[in-house]
Amino acid sequence: MSNFNYRFVLRTIGFLLIIESLFMMSATVVSFYLHEMAGDAMLIGSSITFFAGVFIRLTGTEDFPKPIGKRESFFMVAISWIVLSAFGMLPYYLSGSIPSISNAYFETMSGLTATGATILNDIESMPKGLLFWRSVTQWIGGLGIVLFVATILPMGGNASVMYDAEVTGIGYDRFRPRISQIAKRLWLVYVFLTTILIILLWIGPMDFFDSICHAFTTISTAGFSTKQDSIAHWHSAYIEYVVTIFMFIGGINFTLIYFFMKGSPKKLLQNEEFKWYVSIIVIFVVIIAIGLYNSGNAGGVENAFRTSLFQVVSMLTTTCFSTDNILNWGSFYQFIVVIFMVCGACAGSTAGGIKIVRIVILFKNSINEFKRQVHPNAILPIRLNDRVISMDVVTKVLAFIFLYLAILIFSCLVLSLSGMGFENSLGAAVSCLGNVGGGLAEIGNTGSFSAVPTESKWYLCFLMLTGRLELFTVLSLFMPAFWRR
Repeated sequence: MSNFNYRFVLRTIGFLLIIESLFMMSATVVSFYLHEMAGDAMLIGSSITFFAGVFIRLTGTEDFPKPIGKRESFFMVAISWIVLSAFGMLPYYLSGSIPSISNAYFETMSGLTATGATILNDIESMPKGLLFWRSVTQWIGGLGIVLFVATILPMGGNASVMYDAEVTGIGYDRFRPRISQIAKRLWLVYVFLTTILIILLWIGPMDFFDSICHAFTTISTAGFSTKQDSIAHWHSAYIEYVVTIFMFIGGINFTLIYFFMKGSPKKLLQNEEFKWYVSIIVIFVVIIAIGLYNSGNAGGVENAFRTSLFQVVSMLTTTCFSTDNILNWGSFYQFIVVIFMVCGACAGSTAGGIKIVRIVILFKNSINEFKRQVHPNAILPIRLNDRVISMDVVTKVLAFIFLYLAILIFSCLVLSLSGMGFENSLGAAVSCLGNVGGGLAEIGNTGSFSAVPTESKWYLCFLMLTGRLELFTVLSLFMPAFWRR
């Protein structure tokens, strides 16, 4: 540990807190503009965050006398989400809107990790300034906090390690300029899509405030809404189709979206993971739409199609907006929903879950194992987008999926110890590890985690962080060998 460059960590976290305080101040401005009582508490919270950031940053140094490696990079990425959640909860706690530290921290961690799990039972009663801050946390957490800062602050050292530690996926098809250039390009796409969505939602029945908040939480595939009934509040086919389209976009690899917008649509349209993504959606939309129509409760062909399309895209992209109570559809459809929550959308997107590309690699590797039974000496490489995937990547994918499922099983056991039932334990574990936000049983019916025991909420916060940073970044910090020189 003597060679650990703690000054770099402090300097970067300090800068992150300053950035967070500026975003928090924007929510404070909204609160004061609307003459809300919570404005004072939000101003105090943003001030505390700003001065804490300045102090922590000053304890670092502009120079890096020690090398920056994986230890500093992984630790900085993981600790930044923990620290930013601790300061980000101040507006909720100081205003008295969420008087419990456990609940306030849970809500903030859920926002920053773009999970969407909430402890609120009456969202409309919250001050709009806090609802705006709630949406902002999901927007800045969608692509990644460190990735955002990389657009402003040269990270120095092993920036690619920090990029890989935060951006989802296996990194088989990325452009490779400087990390700051990658970050700027991705955030430019992100801001552009958000702006277009705000305009489209505002054209519909949403007012300007709701349009901004839902644009933030849609493109980040996060799922916080300003209404307790979520998107169903508006009873608008227009809103549902617009939100569906942008949830779908949010579930695509943003690197491919960048190339598409740059005039290279083939990179997206010929991408194998994207083809699987579209195929999964089409197949299950048809299956569920037929089931809803035959049930007689869908209200017509178009409504059955729209409801099916919205919910399939919402769950697969781990956004978890809702227009209908999926728990009323029956156990078959609930099982499909759980599969979607575990699977997730594309790597490099704002969605959570295992990611489709890993499922594809696992599937192809399994097919090859059958072939090896017949041709044991055959060389059968796994190809993705006409490229051979190295066995090192395949091994990492297998390890990731094994760890993911192992953590889910372990988490169900941990949560059940606190008195949660089987369905609630399973739903909460899948939801938080996959950064989905929904649930099963009582949690699914109410849409709230408020009744979850306090100790379980802290554990679920850990799951949200672990899932958002894709397991290895967080779990590596608990390995003694990781800290050895």
